[in-house]
Amino acid sequence: MRGNVWIYIAVMSAVSFAVRVLPLTLIRRQIENRFLRSFLYYVPYVTLAVMTFPAMVEATQAPLAGLLALLVGATLAFLGAGLFPVSIACCLTVFLAELVLL
Repeated sequence: MRGNVWIYIAVMSAVSFAVRVLPLTLIRRQIENRFLRSFLYYVPYVTLAVMTFPAMVEATQAPLAGLLALLVGATLAFLGAGLFPVSIACCLTVFLAELVLL
C-alpha cells in the first residue's frame, strides 16, 4: 500500500458520510414512486441474503452439506416453520450430511 494512509482514511470517511447524508438532504418528501418504494423495501432483505447464503455454504466442511441445509431451511421457511425449527433442521441436516459425505 503506497501513499499516505491518512488520505485513504479521509476518502473512506467522506464516502461513508456522503452515502448516509445525501439521501437525508436530497429527499425531503415522501417517496411516491411505487417501483422505488418496493425496491427500497427489499434492500435490507437482499443485503442479509447476500451475506448469509455464501457463508452457509462455505462454513461447513463439505459445501454440499451447507447447500443441503440451505435448501432444507428455505423449504421449511416457505412452508411457514418458525426460526427455531428451521435452525434445528438446518443443523441436523449439516450434521447428517457431513457424517455421510466425510
